[in-house]
Amino acid sequence: MWSISELFFLFLGTLLIISYLKVLWTSRRLPPGPVPLPLIGNLWTLKFQFHPERLTQLSRLYGKIYTVWLGGSPLVVLNGWRAVKDGIVSHSEELSGRPVASYLKDLLGGGGILMSNGHVWKQQRRFGLMTLRNLGLGKRGLESRIQDEAQYMVESFRAQKGAQFDPCDIITATVTNVISAVVYGHRFSVDDIVYQELIKSNHGLLEGGSSVWAKMYDVFPWLMKHVPGPHQTGFTKMKYLRQFTRKEIQTHKENGSLEEPQDFIDYYLDQIEKSREDAYFAFPEENLISTIADLFLAGTETTTTTLQWALIYMVAYPHIQEKVHKELDTILDGSKLVCYEDRKRLPYTNAVIHEIQRYANIAAVGIPRTCVKEVHLYTYSLKKDTMVLANLDSVLFDPQYWKTPNQFNPNHFLDKDGNFVTNEAFLPFSGGARVCLGEQLARYELFIFFTALMQSFRFYLPEGVTEVNTKYIYKLTLQPHPYKICAVPC
Repeated sequence: MWSISELFFLFLGTLLIISYLKVLWTSRRLPPGPVPLPLIGNLWTLKFQFHPERLTQLSRLYGKIYTVWLGGSPLVVLNGWRAVKDGIVSHSEELSGRPVASYLKDLLGGGGILMSNGHVWKQQRRFGLMTLRNLGLGKRGLESRIQDEAQYMVESFRAQKGAQFDPCDIITATVTNVISAVVYGHRFSVDDIVYQELIKSNHGLLEGGSSVWAKMYDVFPWLMKHVPGPHQTGFTKMKYLRQFTRKEIQTHKENGSLEEPQDFIDYYLDQIEKSREDAYFAFPEENLISTIADLFLAGTETTTTTLQWALIYMVAYPHIQEKVHKELDTILDGSKLVCYEDRKRLPYTNAVIHEIQRYANIAAVGIPRTCVKEVHLYTYSLKKDTMVLANLDSVLFDPQYWKTPNQFNPNHFLDKDGNFVTNEAFLPFSGGARVCLGEQLARYELFIFFTALMQSFRFYLPEGVTEVNTKYIYKLTLQPHPYKICAVPC
Protein backbone atom coordinates (compact mmCIF):
# COMPACT_ATOMS: atom_id res chain seq x y z
CA MET A 1 0.00 0.00 0.00
CA TRP A 2 1.17 3.50 -0.81
CA SER A 3 1.32 5.97 2.02
CA ILE A 4 -0.48 9.33 1.84
CA SER A 5 2.83 11.19 1.51
CA GLU A 6 3.95 8.93 -1.35
CA LEU A 7 0.63 9.46 -3.17
CA PHE A 8 0.95 13.21 -2.62
CA PHE A 9 4.44 13.38 -4.16
CA LEU A 10 3.35 11.11 -6.99
CA PHE A 11 0.48 13.50 -7.68
CA LEU A 12 2.81 16.52 -7.65
CA GLY A 13 5.28 14.75 -9.90
CA THR A 14 2.55 13.89 -12.37
CA LEU A 15 1.34 17.51 -12.43
CA LEU A 16 4.90 18.69 -13.00
CA ILE A 17 5.41 16.29 -15.91
CA ILE A 18 2.08 17.25 -17.48
CA SER A 19 2.89 20.95 -17.08
CA TYR A 20 6.32 20.51 -18.65
CA LEU A 21 4.93 18.50 -21.58
CA LYS A 22 2.40 21.29 -22.14
CA VAL A 23 5.27 23.82 -22.31
CA LEU A 24 7.12 21.68 -24.86
CA TRP A 25 3.95 21.22 -26.91
CA THR A 26 3.13 24.94 -26.93
CA SER A 27 6.70 25.89 -27.85
CA ARG A 28 6.29 24.20 -31.24
CA ARG A 29 4.25 27.18 -32.51
CA LEU A 30 6.55 29.82 -31.05
CA PRO A 31 9.89 31.25 -32.21
CA PRO A 32 12.89 29.05 -31.27
CA GLY A 33 14.78 29.47 -28.02
CA PRO A 34 16.69 27.69 -25.26
CA VAL A 35 15.13 24.53 -23.88
CA PRO A 36 13.20 25.43 -20.70
CA LEU A 37 13.67 23.63 -17.40
CA PRO A 38 10.69 22.24 -15.50
CA LEU A 39 8.97 24.72 -13.21
CA ILE A 40 11.37 27.68 -13.70
CA GLY A 41 11.55 27.70 -17.49
CA ASN A 42 14.57 29.69 -18.71
CA LEU A 43 15.09 31.79 -15.56
CA TRP A 44 18.38 29.98 -14.96
CA THR A 45 19.51 30.74 -18.52
CA LEU A 46 18.61 34.40 -18.01
CA LYS A 47 20.30 34.41 -14.59
CA PHE A 48 16.95 35.63 -13.23
CA GLN A 49 17.30 39.01 -14.97
CA PHE A 50 16.41 40.62 -18.29
CA HIS A 51 20.01 41.67 -18.69
CA PRO A 52 20.38 43.34 -22.13
CA GLU A 53 23.75 41.74 -22.90
CA ARG A 54 22.38 38.29 -22.12
CA LEU A 55 19.34 38.89 -24.32
CA THR A 56 21.61 39.97 -27.17
CA GLN A 57 23.81 36.88 -26.70
CA LEU A 58 20.75 34.66 -27.03
CA SER A 59 19.76 36.45 -30.25
CA ARG A 60 23.06 35.38 -31.78
CA LEU A 61 22.10 31.77 -31.08
CA TYR A 62 18.39 31.83 -31.88
CA GLY A 63 17.81 34.80 -34.19
CA LYS A 64 16.22 38.25 -34.01
CA ILE A 65 13.02 36.85 -32.56
CA TYR A 66 13.15 34.03 -30.03
CA THR A 67 11.29 32.65 -27.02
CA VAL A 68 12.27 32.25 -23.39
CA TRP A 69 10.04 30.80 -20.70
CA LEU A 70 9.22 32.42 -17.36
CA GLY A 71 8.02 29.33 -15.55
CA GLY A 72 5.18 28.08 -17.72
CA SER A 73 4.67 31.37 -19.60
CA PRO A 74 6.41 32.14 -22.90
CA LEU A 75 8.10 35.50 -23.47
CA VAL A 76 8.92 36.39 -27.09
CA VAL A 77 12.00 38.65 -27.30
CA LEU A 78 12.52 41.05 -30.22
CA ASN A 79 16.08 42.08 -31.12
CA GLY A 80 17.37 44.73 -33.51
CA TRP A 81 15.55 47.72 -34.98
CA ARG A 82 13.80 45.78 -37.74
CA ALA A 83 12.30 43.16 -35.42
CA VAL A 84 11.33 45.73 -32.80
CA LYS A 85 9.75 47.98 -35.42
CA ASP A 86 7.81 45.08 -36.95
CA GLY A 87 6.62 44.21 -33.45
CA ILE A 88 5.81 47.11 -31.14
CA VAL A 89 5.57 49.80 -33.84
CA SER A 90 3.89 48.11 -36.81
CA HIS A 91 1.63 46.12 -34.45
CA SER A 92 1.29 48.96 -31.98
CA GLU A 93 -2.32 48.39 -30.92
CA GLU A 94 -2.13 44.60 -30.96
CA LEU A 95 0.90 44.71 -28.64
CA SER A 96 -0.46 47.31 -26.23
CA GLY A 97 -1.30 45.04 -23.28
CA ARG A 98 0.54 44.48 -20.02
CA PRO A 99 1.01 41.15 -18.18
CA VAL A 100 -1.92 40.59 -15.84
CA ALA A 101 0.30 39.02 -13.16
CA SER A 102 3.71 40.54 -12.44
CA TYR A 103 5.73 42.27 -9.75
CA LEU A 104 5.28 45.73 -11.28
CA LYS A 105 1.57 45.13 -11.77
CA ASP A 106 1.03 44.37 -8.09
CA LEU A 107 3.48 47.05 -6.98
CA LEU A 108 1.74 49.85 -8.89
CA GLY A 109 -1.74 48.57 -8.17
CA GLY A 110 -2.83 47.69 -11.69
CA GLY A 111 -4.41 51.12 -12.26
CA GLY A 112 -2.91 54.32 -13.57
CA ILE A 113 -1.11 54.25 -16.92
CA LEU A 114 2.06 52.17 -16.78
CA MET A 115 0.59 48.74 -15.94
CA SER A 116 -3.12 49.10 -16.66
CA ASN A 117 -4.91 47.52 -19.60
CA GLY A 118 -7.82 48.03 -21.95
CA HIS A 119 -10.37 50.75 -21.32
CA VAL A 120 -8.72 51.95 -18.10
CA TRP A 121 -5.33 52.33 -19.78
CA LYS A 122 -6.71 54.18 -22.81
CA GLN A 123 -8.65 56.67 -20.70
CA GLN A 124 -5.85 57.27 -18.22
CA ARG A 125 -3.25 57.76 -20.96
CA ARG A 126 -5.48 60.09 -22.97
CA PHE A 127 -6.27 62.11 -19.86
CA GLY A 128 -2.60 62.22 -18.83
CA LEU A 129 -1.47 63.57 -22.20
CA MET A 130 -4.26 66.14 -22.27
CA THR A 131 -3.51 67.30 -18.73
CA LEU A 132 0.22 67.67 -19.37
CA ARG A 133 -0.64 69.89 -22.34
CA ASN A 134 -3.07 71.91 -20.22
CA LEU A 135 -0.31 72.40 -17.65
CA GLY A 136 1.93 73.91 -20.29
CA LEU A 137 3.91 71.05 -21.82
CA GLY A 138 5.19 72.42 -25.09
CA LYS A 139 4.41 75.97 -23.93
CA ARG A 140 6.18 78.59 -21.87
CA GLY A 141 4.42 77.65 -18.63
CA LEU A 142 6.07 74.36 -17.86
CA GLU A 143 9.29 75.34 -19.61
CA SER A 144 9.71 78.28 -17.22
CA ARG A 145 9.43 75.89 -14.26
CA ILE A 146 12.17 73.73 -15.73
CA GLN A 147 14.31 76.82 -16.27
CA ASP A 148 13.79 77.83 -12.63
CA GLU A 149 14.81 74.40 -11.40
CA ALA A 150 17.85 74.52 -13.70
CA GLN A 151 18.99 77.68 -11.91
CA TYR A 152 18.49 76.03 -8.51
CA MET A 153 20.66 73.16 -9.71
CA VAL A 154 23.35 75.52 -11.02
CA GLU A 155 23.45 77.35 -7.69
CA SER A 156 23.74 74.07 -5.79
CA PHE A 157 26.66 73.05 -8.00
CA ARG A 158 28.24 76.47 -7.56
CA ALA A 159 28.01 76.12 -3.77
CA GLN A 160 30.52 73.24 -4.00
CA LYS A 161 33.16 75.87 -4.95
CA GLY A 162 35.00 73.56 -7.31
CA ALA A 163 35.56 70.84 -4.71
CA GLN A 164 34.80 67.21 -5.51
CA PHE A 165 31.22 66.11 -4.84
CA ASP A 166 28.64 63.51 -5.80
CA PRO A 167 26.05 65.27 -8.04
CA CYS A 168 23.43 62.53 -7.70
CA ASP A 169 21.40 64.02 -4.84
CA ILE A 170 21.31 67.50 -6.39
CA ILE A 171 20.23 66.17 -9.79
CA THR A 172 17.60 63.90 -8.23
CA ALA A 173 16.11 66.69 -6.13
CA THR A 174 15.99 69.01 -9.14
CA VAL A 175 14.26 66.56 -11.46
CA THR A 176 11.85 65.40 -8.76
CA ASN A 177 10.82 69.00 -8.13
CA VAL A 178 9.68 69.32 -11.74
CA ILE A 179 7.36 66.35 -11.31
CA SER A 180 6.28 67.67 -7.91
CA ALA A 181 5.29 70.99 -9.49
CA VAL A 182 3.33 69.20 -12.21
CA VAL A 183 1.55 66.80 -9.85
CA TYR A 184 1.27 68.66 -6.54
CA GLY A 185 1.48 72.24 -7.76
CA HIS A 186 4.50 73.20 -5.68
CA ARG A 187 8.17 72.42 -5.24
CA PHE A 188 9.93 71.26 -2.07
CA SER A 189 13.03 72.47 -0.31
CA VAL A 190 15.86 69.99 -0.76
CA ASP A 191 16.30 70.10 3.03
CA ASP A 192 12.69 69.02 3.64
CA ILE A 193 12.84 65.67 5.48
CA VAL A 194 9.49 64.58 4.05
CA TYR A 195 10.73 65.37 0.55
CA GLN A 196 13.93 63.41 1.12
CA GLU A 197 11.89 60.41 2.22
CA LEU A 198 9.72 60.78 -0.87
CA ILE A 199 12.84 60.59 -3.07
CA LYS A 200 14.17 57.58 -1.14
CA SER A 201 10.86 55.79 -1.48
CA ASN A 202 10.73 56.40 -5.22
CA HIS A 203 14.28 55.09 -5.60
CA GLY A 204 13.41 52.08 -3.44
CA LEU A 205 10.92 50.95 -6.06
CA LEU A 206 13.82 50.36 -8.43
CA GLU A 207 15.81 48.45 -5.83
CA GLY A 208 13.06 45.91 -5.28
CA GLY A 209 12.04 45.67 -8.93
CA SER A 210 15.53 44.79 -10.17
CA SER A 211 16.16 41.92 -7.77
CA VAL A 212 16.14 38.20 -8.51
CA TRP A 213 13.25 38.01 -6.08
CA ALA A 214 11.13 40.23 -8.32
CA LYS A 215 11.70 37.89 -11.28
CA MET A 216 10.68 34.96 -9.09
CA TYR A 217 7.57 36.98 -8.24
CA ASP A 218 6.73 37.24 -11.96
CA VAL A 219 6.79 33.42 -12.19
CA PHE A 220 5.25 32.53 -8.80
CA PRO A 221 3.17 35.59 -7.72
CA TRP A 222 0.85 33.46 -5.58
CA LEU A 223 3.88 32.32 -3.54
CA MET A 224 6.18 35.36 -3.54
CA LYS A 225 3.46 37.65 -2.19
CA HIS A 226 3.93 35.91 1.15
CA VAL A 227 7.69 35.30 1.07
CA PRO A 228 9.94 37.84 2.82
CA GLY A 229 12.80 39.26 0.79
CA PRO A 230 14.16 42.36 -0.99
CA HIS A 231 11.14 42.44 -3.31
CA GLN A 232 8.97 43.36 -0.34
CA THR A 233 10.95 46.61 0.06
CA GLY A 234 9.19 47.99 -3.00
CA PHE A 235 5.76 47.42 -1.45
CA THR A 236 6.86 49.22 1.72
CA LYS A 237 8.12 52.20 -0.30
CA MET A 238 4.98 52.26 -2.41
CA LYS A 239 2.86 52.35 0.74
CA TYR A 240 4.68 55.53 1.81
CA LEU A 241 4.21 57.13 -1.63
CA ARG A 242 0.51 56.34 -1.57
CA GLN A 243 0.06 57.74 1.94
CA PHE A 244 1.93 60.90 0.99
CA THR A 245 -0.19 61.34 -2.14
CA ARG A 246 -3.44 60.78 -0.23
CA LYS A 247 -2.50 63.65 2.10
CA GLU A 248 -1.77 65.90 -0.87
CA ILE A 249 -5.10 64.97 -2.45
CA GLN A 250 -6.93 65.78 0.78
CA THR A 251 -5.17 69.15 0.96
CA HIS A 252 -6.25 69.87 -2.61
CA LYS A 253 -9.84 68.97 -1.76
CA GLU A 254 -9.82 71.35 1.17
CA ASN A 255 -7.95 74.26 -0.40
CA GLY A 256 -8.09 73.83 -4.16
CA SER A 257 -10.36 75.40 -6.73
CA LEU A 258 -11.54 72.97 -9.36
CA GLU A 259 -12.80 75.89 -11.47
CA GLU A 260 -9.18 76.95 -11.99
CA PRO A 261 -7.06 73.76 -11.80
CA GLN A 262 -3.37 74.40 -11.19
CA ASP A 263 -1.83 70.92 -11.23
CA PHE A 264 -2.45 67.30 -12.14
CA ILE A 265 -4.38 66.53 -8.93
CA ASP A 266 -6.73 69.47 -9.52
CA TYR A 267 -7.48 68.36 -13.07
CA TYR A 268 -8.04 64.77 -11.97
CA LEU A 269 -10.35 65.70 -9.09
CA ASP A 270 -12.33 67.84 -11.51
CA GLN A 271 -12.60 64.88 -13.87
CA ILE A 272 -13.80 62.65 -11.02
CA GLU A 273 -16.63 65.10 -10.35
CA LYS A 274 -17.56 65.32 -14.03
CA SER A 275 -17.67 61.54 -14.49
CA ARG A 276 -19.20 60.59 -11.15
CA GLU A 277 -22.51 59.61 -12.74
CA ASP A 278 -20.99 57.80 -15.70
CA ALA A 279 -19.77 54.27 -14.93
CA TYR A 280 -18.00 54.14 -18.29
CA PHE A 281 -15.34 56.56 -17.09
CA ALA A 282 -12.47 55.00 -15.12
CA PHE A 283 -11.62 57.81 -12.73
CA PRO A 284 -11.73 56.56 -9.14
CA GLU A 285 -9.33 58.18 -6.68
CA GLU A 286 -7.20 55.03 -6.52
CA ASN A 287 -6.42 55.47 -10.20
CA LEU A 288 -5.21 58.99 -9.46
CA ILE A 289 -2.82 57.65 -6.83
CA SER A 290 -1.54 54.97 -9.23
CA THR A 291 -1.07 57.51 -12.02
CA ILE A 292 0.95 59.80 -9.74
CA ALA A 293 3.13 56.84 -8.74
CA ASP A 294 3.67 56.15 -12.46
CA LEU A 295 4.66 59.76 -13.12
CA PHE A 296 7.17 59.76 -10.26
CA LEU A 297 8.67 56.38 -11.11
CA ALA A 298 8.97 56.99 -14.85
CA GLY A 299 9.53 60.75 -14.73
CA THR A 300 12.30 61.08 -12.18
CA GLU A 301 14.59 58.05 -12.31
CA THR A 302 15.00 58.10 -16.08
CA THR A 303 15.87 61.78 -16.44
CA THR A 304 17.98 61.77 -13.27
CA THR A 305 19.98 58.75 -14.42
CA THR A 306 20.50 60.20 -17.91
CA LEU A 307 21.88 63.45 -16.46
CA GLN A 308 24.25 61.50 -14.22
CA TRP A 309 25.56 59.67 -17.27
CA ALA A 310 25.86 63.01 -19.09
CA LEU A 311 28.37 64.32 -16.56
CA ILE A 312 30.32 61.05 -16.62
CA TYR A 313 30.65 61.23 -20.40
CA MET A 314 31.73 64.88 -20.28
CA VAL A 315 34.69 64.05 -18.04
CA ALA A 316 35.39 60.83 -19.94
CA TYR A 317 35.46 62.67 -23.28
CA PRO A 318 36.89 66.14 -22.56
CA HIS A 319 37.27 66.96 -26.27
CA ILE A 320 33.51 66.56 -26.68
CA GLN A 321 32.88 68.68 -23.59
CA GLU A 322 35.09 71.40 -25.08
CA LYS A 323 33.17 71.36 -28.36
CA VAL A 324 29.91 71.83 -26.45
CA HIS A 325 31.38 74.79 -24.53
CA LYS A 326 32.62 76.35 -27.76
CA GLU A 327 29.21 76.09 -29.43
CA LEU A 328 27.37 77.45 -26.39
CA ASP A 329 29.77 80.40 -26.09
CA THR A 330 29.50 81.19 -29.79
CA ILE A 331 25.74 80.83 -30.29
CA LEU A 332 24.26 81.90 -26.95
CA ASP A 333 26.79 84.71 -26.44
CA GLY A 334 26.50 84.79 -22.65
CA SER A 335 22.71 84.45 -22.45
CA LYS A 336 21.93 82.41 -19.35
CA LEU A 337 18.25 81.68 -20.07
CA VAL A 338 18.14 78.59 -22.26
CA CYS A 339 14.94 77.66 -24.10
CA TYR A 340 14.09 74.33 -25.69
CA GLU A 341 13.76 76.15 -29.00
CA ASP A 342 17.51 76.93 -28.77
CA ARG A 343 18.26 73.31 -29.70
CA LYS A 344 17.71 74.28 -33.34
CA ARG A 345 20.63 76.72 -33.08
CA LEU A 346 22.81 74.25 -31.16
CA PRO A 347 23.13 71.17 -33.40
CA TYR A 348 26.26 69.79 -31.74
CA THR A 349 24.91 70.16 -28.19
CA ASN A 350 21.64 68.58 -29.31
CA ALA A 351 23.57 65.71 -30.92
CA VAL A 352 25.57 65.16 -27.72
CA ILE A 353 22.37 64.93 -25.65
CA HIS A 354 20.91 62.39 -28.06
CA GLU A 355 24.12 60.37 -28.03
CA ILE A 356 24.07 60.39 -24.21
CA GLN A 357 20.61 58.86 -24.34
CA ARG A 358 21.64 56.30 -26.94
CA TYR A 359 24.90 55.28 -25.33
CA ALA A 360 23.68 55.30 -21.73
CA ASN A 361 20.68 53.26 -22.86
CA ILE A 362 19.13 53.41 -19.40
CA ALA A 363 15.80 51.70 -20.20
CA ALA A 364 17.59 48.88 -21.97
CA VAL A 365 14.75 46.37 -22.25
CA GLY A 366 11.65 48.25 -21.24
CA ILE A 367 8.61 46.52 -19.76
CA PRO A 368 7.01 43.40 -21.27
CA ARG A 369 3.87 43.86 -23.31
CA THR A 370 1.16 41.36 -24.15
CA CYS A 371 -0.86 40.65 -27.27
CA VAL A 372 -4.41 41.94 -26.83
CA LYS A 373 -5.41 39.65 -29.72
CA GLU A 374 -3.71 37.14 -31.99
CA VAL A 375 -0.74 38.69 -33.81
CA HIS A 376 1.08 37.39 -36.88
CA LEU A 377 4.74 38.31 -36.61
CA TYR A 378 7.03 37.04 -39.35
CA THR A 379 6.10 33.37 -39.77
CA TYR A 380 4.78 33.01 -36.23
CA SER A 381 1.31 33.39 -34.81
CA LEU A 382 1.32 34.79 -31.27
CA LYS A 383 -1.83 34.04 -29.34
CA LYS A 384 -3.72 36.57 -27.22
CA ASP A 385 -1.96 37.29 -23.88
CA THR A 386 1.46 36.14 -25.17
CA MET A 387 4.15 38.32 -23.59
CA VAL A 388 6.54 40.24 -25.86
CA LEU A 389 9.70 42.06 -24.81
CA ALA A 390 11.53 44.60 -26.99
CA ASN A 391 15.27 44.54 -26.37
CA LEU A 392 15.84 48.30 -26.83
CA ASP A 393 19.54 47.79 -26.18
CA SER A 394 19.80 45.86 -29.43
CA VAL A 395 18.10 48.76 -31.25
CA LEU A 396 20.29 51.53 -29.87
CA PHE A 397 23.40 49.48 -30.65
CA ASP A 398 22.23 47.95 -33.93
CA PRO A 399 25.31 48.03 -36.23
CA GLN A 400 23.06 48.31 -39.29
CA TYR A 401 21.83 51.72 -38.14
CA TRP A 402 24.77 53.16 -36.17
CA LYS A 403 28.18 53.69 -37.73
CA THR A 404 30.13 53.12 -34.50
CA PRO A 405 27.54 51.63 -32.12
CA ASN A 406 29.99 50.76 -29.35
CA GLN A 407 31.60 54.19 -29.24
CA PHE A 408 30.32 57.45 -27.77
CA ASN A 409 30.00 59.41 -30.99
CA PRO A 410 27.78 62.52 -31.36
CA ASN A 411 28.34 62.32 -35.13
CA HIS A 412 25.62 59.66 -35.13
CA PHE A 413 23.24 62.64 -35.10
CA LEU A 414 25.10 65.04 -37.42
CA ASP A 415 25.35 65.17 -41.20
CA LYS A 416 28.53 66.03 -43.09
CA ASP A 417 27.74 69.74 -42.75
CA GLY A 418 27.29 69.58 -38.98
CA ASN A 419 23.49 69.81 -39.06
CA PHE A 420 21.45 67.77 -36.61
CA VAL A 421 19.77 64.70 -38.10
CA THR A 422 17.49 62.09 -36.59
CA ASN A 423 17.89 58.32 -36.77
CA GLU A 424 14.88 56.01 -36.97
CA ALA A 425 16.63 53.53 -34.65
CA PHE A 426 16.79 56.15 -31.86
CA LEU A 427 14.26 54.58 -29.50
CA PRO A 428 15.16 55.44 -25.88
CA PHE A 429 11.51 56.06 -24.98
CA SER A 430 10.32 52.80 -26.58
CA GLY A 431 7.68 53.06 -29.29
CA GLY A 432 4.18 52.30 -30.41
CA ALA A 433 1.08 52.76 -28.30
CA ARG A 434 3.06 52.29 -25.08
CA VAL A 435 5.70 54.91 -25.89
CA CYS A 436 6.72 56.83 -22.76
CA LEU A 437 4.01 59.29 -21.70
CA GLY A 438 6.59 61.78 -20.47
CA GLU A 439 8.82 61.72 -23.57
CA GLN A 440 8.31 65.39 -24.42
CA LEU A 441 8.77 66.49 -20.81
CA ALA A 442 11.99 64.48 -20.59
CA ARG A 443 13.30 66.07 -23.80
CA TYR A 444 12.68 69.54 -22.40
CA GLU A 445 14.35 68.68 -19.10
CA LEU A 446 17.42 67.02 -20.60
CA PHE A 447 18.12 69.87 -22.99
CA ILE A 448 17.57 72.72 -20.52
CA PHE A 449 19.31 71.07 -17.54
CA PHE A 450 22.31 69.86 -19.54
CA THR A 451 22.78 73.15 -21.36
CA ALA A 452 22.43 75.20 -18.17
CA LEU A 453 25.14 73.12 -16.48
CA MET A 454 27.47 73.27 -19.45
CA GLN A 455 27.02 77.03 -19.73
CA SER A 456 28.03 77.48 -16.11
CA PHE A 457 30.76 74.89 -15.47
CA ARG A 458 33.60 72.85 -16.82
CA PHE A 459 33.65 69.36 -15.36
CA TYR A 460 36.79 67.53 -14.26
CA LEU A 461 37.78 64.40 -12.43
CA PRO A 462 38.92 64.95 -8.82
CA GLU A 463 42.64 65.35 -8.30
CA GLY A 464 44.40 61.99 -8.31
CA VAL A 465 41.58 60.23 -10.20
CA THR A 466 42.69 59.26 -13.69
CA GLU A 467 39.98 56.89 -14.93
CA VAL A 468 36.24 57.15 -15.37
CA ASN A 469 34.09 54.12 -14.60
CA THR A 470 31.61 53.91 -17.47
CA LYS A 471 30.33 50.45 -16.50
CA TYR A 472 26.71 50.29 -15.43
CA ILE A 473 24.83 48.75 -12.52
CA TYR A 474 21.85 46.73 -13.69
CA LYS A 475 18.59 47.70 -12.00
CA LEU A 476 15.27 48.51 -13.65
CA THR A 477 17.39 51.15 -15.37
CA LEU A 478 21.10 50.97 -16.17
CA GLN A 479 22.70 53.21 -13.56
CA PRO A 480 26.25 54.52 -13.17
CA HIS A 481 28.46 53.55 -10.29
CA PRO A 482 28.66 56.27 -7.61
CA TYR A 483 31.20 58.92 -8.59
CA LYS A 484 32.50 62.36 -7.73
CA ILE A 485 33.41 65.24 -10.00
CA CYS A 486 34.58 68.84 -9.77
CA ALA A 487 32.40 71.57 -11.27
CA VAL A 488 34.59 74.59 -11.96
CA PRO A 489 32.71 77.79 -12.86
CA CYS A 490 33.34 78.98 -16.44
